[in-house]
Formats: sequence, C-alpha cells, structure tokens
Amino acid sequence: MNSSLLVIEFLVALLGLGVLLADLWIAPSARRTLAYVATTGLLLVFTIHAGALAPADGTAFGGMFLVDGLANFFKSIFLVAAMVVLMVSTRFADRLNGYGEFVALILFATVGMLLTASANDFILMFVSLELITVTFYILVSFQRNRLSSVEAGVKYLIFGALAAAFMVFGITLIFGSANSTNFFEIAAKQGELAKSPVFLIGLLLTFVGLGFKISAFPFQMWTPDVYQGAPAPVTAFLATGSKAAGFVLILRLAYGVVPELSAKWSHLLLGFAVITALYGSFCGLAQRSVKRLMGYSSISNAGFLLLGIAAANDTGSSAVAFFLAAYVFTTLLVFAGVTVVTADGETDDFSAFGGLGQRSPFLAAGLTIGLVSLAGVPPLAGFFAKFWLFKAAALRVADDRWFLVAILAACVAVVISFYYYFGIIRAMYWPRHTAESTPVEPSIPVRLAMVTCIAAVILMGVFPGGLVSVARQAVAGLGPATAPAAHAAPPVAAH
Repeated sequence: MNSSLLVIEFLVALLGLGVLLADLWIAPSARRTLAYVATTGLLLVFTIHAGALAPADGTAFGGMFLVDGLANFFKSIFLVAAMVVLMVSTRFADRLNGYGEFVALILFATVGMLLTASANDFILMFVSLELITVTFYILVSFQRNRLSSVEAGVKYLIFGALAAAFMVFGITLIFGSANSTNFFEIAAKQGELAKSPVFLIGLLLTFVGLGFKISAFPFQMWTPDVYQGAPAPVTAFLATGSKAAGFVLILRLAYGVVPELSAKWSHLLLGFAVITALYGSFCGLAQRSVKRLMGYSSISNAGFLLLGIAAANDTGSSAVAFFLAAYVFTTLLVFAGVTVVTADGETDDFSAFGGLGQRSPFLAAGLTIGLVSLAGVPPLAGFFAKFWLFKAAALRVADDRWFLVAILAACVAVVISFYYYFGIIRAMYWPRHTAESTPVEPSIPVRLAMVTCIAAVILMGVFPGGLVSVARQAVAGLGPATAPAAHAAPPVAAH
C-alpha cells in the first residue's frame, strides 16, 4: 500500500477537522476567519500538488487509487473551485448559522472530489461519490430557517438516494459478471465482457447513476429546484465541483475502461447529448430566477459535454477536460456575482439585478463576462471550449452523418441560450422598470475571487494553447492498451 499517494486528500481532510476544532473556541463574530484559514490551507495544498512535492504517478490500495495525468488535472480544478467558493461564501456568512461547520463541509466535499479523480475501482468510485453527495445533503439545506432550502435538501436527498441505488445495483451486476471491480482488470477483458448481458446491464445502470450526478436528461429533475433553494455558494460548488466529479468518472470509464462499448453506444450517447442540450436551453427561456436559470444552463452544458464523450476520439476526451476547466471558472464567476446580489435579500429574480451596472460597475462587468462566456462569445473561454467540442464531433461526420445532426442541434441550443444569458445583462444595464438604487459593494475576498475567475476566463479564451496542451497530456493515458500495462494492479496474493 502506497499511502503517500494520498497526501493531498489527507491534508484537506485534516484541514477540515482543524476547522471543526477551531470553531469550538473562536468567537462567532470572527468565524469568517475560518474561511480565510481554510483558503490559505487549500492554497498551500495546491502549491504542494503543483510543485515538486506532488506524489509521482502510481497506484495505492491494491490498484483502487490511481494518480495519473487525468487525476492531477481534475484535482487542480477541485482545489481552485473550493478556494473560490470559500472566499465567496464569506459574503454569505451572516446568513449561515454555524459557519464553521459550513466551511468544514466544503472541505470534506472537496476530499470526495479529489478521491473521484483518482478512483480506479467501482467501490472507491461509489464511496467517493457518496462522500460528496452526503455532504451536499447538509449543505443544500444548511439554511434551516428557509423553507426553500429545506425543501431543496429533501429533493436532493431523494434523488441522490435513487441515483445511489441505481449505481449500487449496477456495480453488483458488474462484479458478478467480471469477478472484479478494478478498472484495469475490467479493461483487460472488456472484449469478452461485452458479450455478457449482465455486465452490459450493470454498466448501463452505473451510467444512469452518473447521469443523475451530471444532470443529464432524463435524470435532471432535481437540478433547477435544488439550485434555486440552496445557498448561493453551495449552488456554485454543486454546479462546478460536483459536475466535474461526475464527468471525470465518465471520462475514465468511457475512454479508459470500456472504450469499445462506448464506441458502440455512440448513438445512444449522442441522443442523450442532443436532448439534454436542447431541453436545458428551451426550459431556460421561461425562467426569471437566476439560480434556477443557471440550473437549466447546467443541464444544457451537460449535453455539450456528452457530445464530446460520444465522439469517442482523442479530440473529444481532451475537449471535455478543457470545457470543464473553462466551465468551472465561468460558472464560479457568475455565482460570485449572484452571491453578492442575493446575500442581503431573499430573491434572485432578474429584478434583483436591475440597474446593477450603476450600483456596482465591477460586479456587473464580472457577471457580464461570465454570462457572455457561457453563451459562447469569442474571445472568451466558453467560445473555445464549445468550438473544440464541436470539432471533436465534426471529426466523426465523415463516417457517421448523425454527428452532423447533433452539431446542428447543439448550435440551436447555443443560439437559444443567448436569449436568457443576455436577459440578465439587459436587466443589469437596461432595466425595464425602476431599478433598485442602493449601491452593492463586494468585499475584498469576493473581488479577489472574481478577478481570479475573470483572468482565467479571458486568458483561456485568448491564449488557449497552454491549457489545450495540459488537457491533452491529462487524457493521454486513458487508452485501454496502455493503462493496464503501465499501472498493473498488484497480484491478489500481495494483499
């Protein structure tokens, strides 16, 4: 057992426990400092992860835990997302009873996300996903004095339990047919397993469970209600970290474990991608709640990501990785603005953003950059991310004309999304009715978080080459022919 590979996870877990202990003695008026301490701790962990002290590639716990390029890429995303959410949450601290526990739960959810990035076994995959989900059960309903928050927590609990049931049943069938839950061992015999109906059903049920996590149609029912009812910082983390955790597992399964089956199921994945993208875009047209609208935006973007999964080529896998990095920064930027605007009120209606261009030019500019990037306008990160996904699908048009249909449908979804994204911008700069005139001033931590996200969104759009190279390196080892040979699981006798 090479437990040194888990140094990042251990450090974040210890940081969470330290925050819980510190919360026992710190004065209630000073509990914002817990977020600053946690953010500083995560920054130190990120420095270790990115620097010379980072653990080398390898496996631990009998091949269940894997450190490779893909894991390191997504761990960086999760750590940055957690830092931004913690900084933004300081604006919401006065409305959260038990802010110390809130900060600790964010850190524990981050541990679950870090584990998903390195999951190389269906058992660890399930445990890490449940660690994320259970913490979000509490975080979503953290404002116990608000009925909408409690209602959102109950809905998330019900649908999360349903997703877990599908996944457990699927993993059971996979183990029964493959006699293993290790990704490398299953990848090595995927040819014969593809002939087993039990294995196919188990794999399909597992993908259904992951479909709930990423808000793909028809498993998206919980998303708008939960996004609207949860505290804004929680919604931000749910929309970014949790979604990325689901997709890193889908990437590893579709491209590294059962790529032959994924290629055969490309039309099925393509159908889900198109329906998900169009459903999210059309439903977003009628929304007046910004958080609920972002829920449908999340559904639509899940459809775009599934388009890259369905492409089943090297461009598709790297495009998904790049898209998720761009999506995380862009969505965090939008939710940072939403958190500030809704921190002092109960509504997140478009009217709450009326006249924001005059009340807080910086906040309105940051929100505009985020929304324009989500819409896919050049030269921001969202444009290049969608372009690269469409390129991955276009490479398949020559041998499969259904990909052309999918690209056209996805373009329709993009055009529709312009209406509701720019509806928020119109409310900020050209309100239809008399707008609120009270100035809104984001705090220094929120400004720092927004400046970080703005810089990332602009740089990834104007100079995408660096992240493109990193994304390609991250997914380079997903091929089934090289993964088991490069990281062979130790023999059973060694345990």
